[in-house]
Amino acid sequence: MLAGLFTNVVFGFVRAAVLMTAVRVNGGFGGYDRGTIGAYIWLSQGLLGAIAFWMLPDIVERIRTGDVAIDFLRPIDIQFAHLAEYLGRAAFSLLPRGVPSILVGVLTFGLAFPNTPEPYALGAISLLLAMTLSFLSMFAVSLAGFWLIETRGLRALHMILGTFLAGLFAPVHLFPQWLRAIAYATPFPSMLQCPIDVLSGRTTGMAALELVVVQCFWLVVLVGGGQLLLRAGRRKLEVQGG
Repeated sequence: MLAGLFTNVVFGFVRAAVLMTAVRVNGGFGGYDRGTIGAYIWLSQGLLGAIAFWMLPDIVERIRTGDVAIDFLRPIDIQFAHLAEYLGRAAFSLLPRGVPSILVGVLTFGLAFPNTPEPYALGAISLLLAMTLSFLSMFAVSLAGFWLIETRGLRALHMILGTFLAGLFAPVHLFPQWLRAIAYATPFPSMLQCPIDVLSGRTTGMAALELVVVQCFWLVVLVGGGQLLLRAGRRKLEVQGG
């Protein structure tokens, strides 16, 4: 956690140096000013430990070894069992890694945050949905192990595309129109850009509620997709040996 916090802060300063300069040189930089771009930078850095783009789900190794056959015999749902475990780790990471990262941003750059409680309440819901979506997306990709010998390539592609389209390197609002349309046709902005917009107060009222509704839509899609893949994988699975 301390190593992750140090990394978050270092890259936060690097990103802040670049994007703060862009805001200062270009007035109206995608609708961001110094305070709002600072909130975007440090919220995104603080949430990295709770977003599953870099994780290796346990299901990957269990499919490879065949231990997943035991999981299918247990009276619990595999998808939700792994999700519950992940959410516990992700929620914990927000305390020693996420909150201090944001405090560093507040002390060094001065961030613009809402002064009413509504964005924080809705933002907490949006953050929980974002963590859930990030895990379910990676989990679904990992289930390709039922059909492929190695899934590292797919998981790497998911990480690269996911972090870019989620708005980690630059806000999705700065994308060209065609690229922004592609991004919002995927669940990735709901994993990072949406909770940041809600928590920072960039999006408020009904517009913020619409973002949460979109997140709920992707939640249904990814839960359903994961369940279908698990059922198909169960029919495909062959385990030999004693």
